Amino acid sequence: MTPPLFLVDGHNLLWRAWYGFPARITSRDKTRDLTGVFGFFALLRVAVRELDVPPEIVVVFDGENAWADRTAIDQDYKAHRPTDPEAMAPIRALADVERGLDLLGLPRLCLDTAEADDLIASLLSVCRQATPRREAWIMSGDRDFYQLLGRRTRILNTARKPGHRAIVEAELEDRYGVRPGQWCDRTSLVGDPSDGIRGVHGVGTVTAARLLAGGLTIDDLPSSGRLTGRIGDRVRDALPDALRWRSMIRLRTDQPTPDGLIDRRPAPPMPAAALVVEGLGLW
Repeated sequence: MTPPLFLVDGHNLLWRAWYGFPARITSRDKTRDLTGVFGFFALLRVAVRELDVPPEIVVVFDGENAWADRTAIDQDYKAHRPTDPEAMAPIRALADVERGLDLLGLPRLCLDTAEADDLIASLLSVCRQATPRREAWIMSGDRDFYQLLGRRTRILNTARKPGHRAIVEAELEDRYGVRPGQWCDRTSLVGDPSDGIRGVHGVGTVTAARLLAGGLTIDDLPSSGRLTGRIGDRVRDALPDALRWRSMIRLRTDQPTPDGLIDRRPAPPMPAAALVVEGLGLW
């Protein structure tokens, strides 16, 4: 049986390991902070154990110039994110994380000008073309991936409580009143501060769900009869911005991915994080 494909948002996991791990992990001589690399593999192991069968794992990272295309569309895109040494501390663990993945034989992918989100969407597209019925999981806390949810595509967020870590297509409609194909329309209306998407002033989750009810997109709103009152005027005035934001939020499926990266074989069992750190000679 073909194992499920497990696509890991590498930077998202690394940042969570660094800032969200319950305790600092240091080398035996206390000179090196190993929280990033230890937490990365500890959390990855926890995630893999959530699945019923061993998956095929591919870890994907942002490229160094990954934001350039979207910043060219809107200079506010992720412009608010701090880049001082303290905020970027997790990146110091990246080289050891990559060495650890190589040690475990887990494939990783990074392209200089591509965001991990787009690479994951592209890998998922390749998977769907080759094996349409294959189960796929995306490990991330980034809600942009909600647009990729489907009958055989789920998201795993281990930051959520046990029993609620799997995010499925039906949750989107139950919780937000939209389908995966409308997620980018919804976000362009309500905004996403984490990415610098302002949204339309005064439009919250309830209003967005009402405007998009029945499967409408922002393209349909001017002729829908729903743009009434002050909020309707704001949406109408902001529509050019909303269309631009939506184009930024939509994940791209045309990024180049290496042939053979997905080989339909399950990954080897994940060892304890301490053993990975030991294998890297970091203790």
